[in-house]
Amino acid sequence: MPHTNTFPTKLLSLAVIGTFGFSAYVQAEETVEETVTEKIITAPIVVTATRVEQNSFDLPVAIDVVESKDIQNGQLQMTLSESLIRVPGITAQNRNNQAQDPQISTRGFGSRSSFGVRGVRVYVDGIPLTMPDGQGQPGVVDLSAIKSIEVMRGPFSALYGNSSGGVIQMLTKDAPKTTEIGGTVMFGSYGTKRQILEAAGTAEKVEYMLNVSNFETDGFRDNNKGKKEQATAKLKFNISDDTKLTTLVNWFDQTAQDPLGLDRQRAFSKDSREDAIIAAKLAGTGVERSHAQVGFNLEHAFNENNKISLIPYVGNRRNAQTLTTTPLATVLTGPGGTAVNPCNTVRGTCARLSEIDREFYGADARWDNTGNIVDLPYTLSLGLTYGKSNDERKDTNILNNGFAVNVANRNEQNISKNFDQYIQGKLSLSPVVDIHAGARHTKVRLEVEDNLLTVNGDNSGSVEYQKTTPVIGAVWKATDTLNFYANFGKGFETPTFIESAFDDVTTGVASKPNLSLKASESRNYEIGAKAFVGDNTRVNLTVFKVKTDDEIVTELTNAGRSSFTNAGKTERKGIEFSVDSQFDNNISTYLAYTFLDAEFKDAFSSRSIASGVTTTSTVNAGNKIPGTYRNQIYGEIAWQYEPLGFKTALEARYNSKIYVDDRNTDTAPSYTVFNLRAGFEQRVANWHFKEYLRVENMFDKDYIGSVRINDSNRLFYETSPDRNYLLGLSASYKF
Repeated sequence: MPHTNTFPTKLLSLAVIGTFGFSAYVQAEETVEETVTEKIITAPIVVTATRVEQNSFDLPVAIDVVESKDIQNGQLQMTLSESLIRVPGITAQNRNNQAQDPQISTRGFGSRSSFGVRGVRVYVDGIPLTMPDGQGQPGVVDLSAIKSIEVMRGPFSALYGNSSGGVIQMLTKDAPKTTEIGGTVMFGSYGTKRQILEAAGTAEKVEYMLNVSNFETDGFRDNNKGKKEQATAKLKFNISDDTKLTTLVNWFDQTAQDPLGLDRQRAFSKDSREDAIIAAKLAGTGVERSHAQVGFNLEHAFNENNKISLIPYVGNRRNAQTLTTTPLATVLTGPGGTAVNPCNTVRGTCARLSEIDREFYGADARWDNTGNIVDLPYTLSLGLTYGKSNDERKDTNILNNGFAVNVANRNEQNISKNFDQYIQGKLSLSPVVDIHAGARHTKVRLEVEDNLLTVNGDNSGSVEYQKTTPVIGAVWKATDTLNFYANFGKGFETPTFIESAFDDVTTGVASKPNLSLKASESRNYEIGAKAFVGDNTRVNLTVFKVKTDDEIVTELTNAGRSSFTNAGKTERKGIEFSVDSQFDNNISTYLAYTFLDAEFKDAFSSRSIASGVTTTSTVNAGNKIPGTYRNQIYGEIAWQYEPLGFKTALEARYNSKIYVDDRNTDTAPSYTVFNLRAGFEQRVANWHFKEYLRVENMFDKDYIGSVRINDSNRLFYETSPDRNYLLGLSASYKF
């Protein structure tokens, strides 16, 4: 597969220019703890909900913070699913497949995604990792460089634009006052290795953080190897008391094999659950990708009531993915197979190479104002957002009945743009009642420029989506330790270019881009309560309901390609609950529970292909939306013994059964797994040492960790590893 390991020089040039040409990114996102009535248990300060620092306890928003200890202690720090499984309302499934991003969804939004993350917007330090069409790649950021993750669900997510069922914002580490250097090595099951080097500190008015890492694994399944190199650099210039500049650079280079999914027979057999399908090995399915981007944040305070922020960013991403179009093939070349025969499972294996070379850039400009209206305190934010992504997309047949070929299917540019305007604010009507409100006008344009006219004519075209999404909420501070809130908002989810790629996949390569898809629109209702119980327990409870029109669903999958259509109405309703407690003797407990009932309210038609015959079926009203768990539970009990620097925790996770397709013809069963982490920590003079062990799936449970929704070949199941371990050692020195 064509691939380059070169860091784009123009991004480095832009980083240098931006460092000296813009002003600093003030880390408003610091997640320092703030007590409420001086409780032992505290509510974190967050910025994602209102774009300014505010205590999460006083917000009419379902928002949680995953702290550094839960991101890095006893964790591999490679995928967001490691950390997000503890957040109610979030489904984060590790596919144990480096060729694919984790499956992340919130309240059912994003559950149908086969590639990347959609329906949930992802940011790092305010810089978007989600493209204008709504497709996101969270694997850009090295989690070893992250200090906290803010996770917001519900109506206020719509203020971040289209496809905002929720918002995930990662915040990078701050530099210490004095220089620190450190390193970490990890070893684990299945040939897993990871090394991390870090340096951070402050020199005069410059704060810096540098992080490089390497990861490799053989994977627990066949055809499951992966390797990834990453680098993160953050430079913060304190130009003056009023003006700051932060430059953030992210880079990675990756290769990974893809074992694909398994059918029920192989997935539920102990002898074959670690296999890859034969066609995956014959075709060499996998991915090679590289990504580099640089972002800046210019923040200037005119006075204590007014400040402006400018966040420009630019990047490049290359992705070359080998896919098999005959996943049921069992031989490389079948009887009578030649390089010109039509591909089928009798003759042999066929494959195609899907390549994307993406240039993207954008900016967010915002004015923040605080003051009083008739003695009523308020905060107000006004902003403009622009983004553009230009994909040079090629699709080429590279294997036909086992013979190497080079036949172009597509050569086109996929251009997505957005231009949004938003307003958001808070008005304190009294010391115990706050009103929060906002609106965002979003315009998204998808454009195809066809450069291959010999296959099926000129498929150039464009489509534009526009919508204004308002949201309003209120919080009542009933007592110092009990708040109630309610809110309502509208949502707007545009098709991604993956969903707009094919109009009718029964025609194979002759399928044209589908620019007739509608955006789905939703109405979101939410009520909740936040409370401190005694001086050691914090409780959050949220009840929600989401009604959606024109839900985007899979219409047909054939030969590795999928076409999508709009269904009718869907409805999601559920409960999110968490309780966090600190007890005597350094014992703590945490519990998160999510109930989600996600179903199709209207019947619609879907199609399937078997042995060249297309069958039309009805998806009945009342069917559950596939990829959504009705019940999820995460629980943890932790203990530390400070005289020895010892920490340990027992984790438990339960997921109910999950449907694998729209017609609800099959399910992956429920499962419960237990994990254990333990470690020691020492401080000797200027040295800081850590040693830790993690045991996943302690009781060696065979379970399905994720599913491939609506797979036409019924290769739905992605199995999870048996009992496995991770050993980590780290050392740092403070000058």
